[in-house]
Amino acid sequence: MKLLVLAANGQIARIVSNRILTESTFKEIELTLVLRQASRLAVLADNPRVTIVEGDLTDESLINRVMIGQDFVYIAVVDHGVTNAMTKHVIQAMQANGVTRVISTNILGIYGEVPGEFGRWNLSMVESGLQAAIHADQLLSKSGLAYTTLRLPWLNDRDEIKYSVTTCNEPFVGVSGSRQSVADLVLKIIANPDYGTKDSLGLADPETQGLDRPVY
Repeated sequence: MKLLVLAANGQIARIVSNRILTESTFKEIELTLVLRQASRLAVLADNPRVTIVEGDLTDESLINRVMIGQDFVYIAVVDHGVTNAMTKHVIQAMQANGVTRVISTNILGIYGEVPGEFGRWNLSMVESGLQAAIHADQLLSKSGLAYTTLRLPWLNDRDEIKYSVTTCNEPFVGVSGSRQSVADLVLKIIANPDYGTKDSLGLADPETQGLDRPVY
């Protein structure tokens, strides 16, 4: 499998890449890592399974170029752009190159699915970028692609993998989760591409359910 990772310098994307390159389950996967400054991933430059590409994710020609020959796309950043240029370019490039499977990172609350006091607080914190996040999800759902929208909790760096998953038709369970947990769910989908297809998955540590503020 050839996996394209967009915004590959993010903390979760780095965990995903490291596990792919070190775990036998993923030994057949080749990575194309796209980020603004290639030097930030210089440690991977000599790995024969890695291609590093420097560029801006809103650059349509760049997205078209790196999409050629890929099997799977992981967008490791939330599209908060007013025009959703990144999401539009990814969809167009995938359609033009016959690539169908994509995981797209998004935020919790895009369906009003976060209940209670925490839901009200979360809305106040994400409101400025909410419409762009909602529109990015809508673009994917109408694209005909085999997409998974991944709605992230408020993140922490705890050394643990502990999460439960909810769909878009269920209340969001929990308030926080570790970056390692998010990476684990991304890898679960990569290992089994049918999982979460044409769906929106939320995840968080279920032990944080009922709290009204994130856990760091």
